[in-house]
Amino acid sequence: MVFVKTHDISELNSENIGKEVVLGGWIEDLRKLGKMTFITLRDVSGISQIIVKGELNENLEELNRQSVISVKGIVQETKARDFNFEIKAEEIDVLAKAIHPLPVDPIGRVESNIDTRLNHRALDMRNQKTAAIFKLRHHVLASLRKTLSEKKFIEITTPKIIGSASEGGANLFSLEYFGKTAYLAQSPQLYKEQMTIGLERVFEISNFYRAEKSHTGRHLSEFTSVDIEAAFMDYNDVMDVLEYLIMEVYNFTSKNCKKEQEAIGHEIKIPSTPFERITYTQVINELKSSGEKIEFGDDLLDSHLRIIGNNHPGFYFLIDWPMKLKPFYIREKDDDATLSRSFDLQYGYLELSSGGTRLHNPNILKSRLKEQGLDPVQFTDHLQTFDWGMPPHSGWGMGLDRLMTTLIGIDNVREVVLYPRDPERLKP
Repeated sequence: MVFVKTHDISELNSENIGKEVVLGGWIEDLRKLGKMTFITLRDVSGISQIIVKGELNENLEELNRQSVISVKGIVQETKARDFNFEIKAEEIDVLAKAIHPLPVDPIGRVESNIDTRLNHRALDMRNQKTAAIFKLRHHVLASLRKTLSEKKFIEITTPKIIGSASEGGANLFSLEYFGKTAYLAQSPQLYKEQMTIGLERVFEISNFYRAEKSHTGRHLSEFTSVDIEAAFMDYNDVMDVLEYLIMEVYNFTSKNCKKEQEAIGHEIKIPSTPFERITYTQVINELKSSGEKIEFGDDLLDSHLRIIGNNHPGFYFLIDWPMKLKPFYIREKDDDATLSRSFDLQYGYLELSSGGTRLHNPNILKSRLKEQGLDPVQFTDHLQTFDWGMPPHSGWGMGLDRLMTTLIGIDNVREVVLYPRDPERLKP
């Protein structure tokens, strides 16, 4: 018989002592001491001790660690140091038996490498450090949505199967689509710009795709991006929004996720504000002072960003990039047409976000497309919306997975993604 669960373990308190409850979870530990058995039962919310005595204790041969059970019993006081109370079992129902040995030890007594854990990801979720990471990710997403809604942004969902390159890039996955060639979207860029015509402020939190053969701890083929676009804002305004969002995430999780921080062994520390804003020109001068051979207009390599990251630890904006290094839709500065109204948000050497003020003049936009070797005809559907009255607008996209690594002090994005996809990993 399957008992109906009455409580999560974390809901139990001193008021339940003497009352009958039904718990459900998996056996984390099992110790038989003579005529008594101690079961450590865990569910997603917490852990409890189950005491089994008498005739019930004699029929526990089928129980083993990590099996799923439901327990009906009475809450009572305990002398155990690690528990505030215990459950005296009256009935136990084995719901699902676990094999032995398991491919991954969820308790962590036997350490497994990350690839082994990813190959058995569902079981890895019983490891409390792993579970804490994804509980934190849940709270981060909730914080982002709450804050953006309060700032009058409207959540949208854009297509992930598209007919042409959204940003003109080459790193696209192509697929056959009913006799036509389609692509997986690498960004919601063009769609979110179009939505500012009527909705003004929009955001999207969704997965996107890049066919890059990168083998680093910060690149994925499928990643979660947080994107905004806002009419009547310039790049300084949307930088302010981004900084505020990050501070809200850090403040909320630092205050409300104490158990998760304890489980991962990392204290979330609030960054200092305001985030420093450094121009591309300043960066070039810093690199030259460090002995690097680099000139204005050169793109910044990973080695360059590591030098700058050492000089500027934590969060900072890298602003006013050369126009030639930015996508076709970025607008130039009024006082210097060689520079763009653009920025990257960095955490040390790690790029978290890229954004800027967009072009909203269709004629200039067409010229920019041609300058970058792109055919305006391929962007007809997008360009026509600019003839309908496109407001000035700005926006950015931020990698959620990378933000998570900064929050919890882990340098591999695969740790914060349920089932990561990279050039070598397509399963499970």
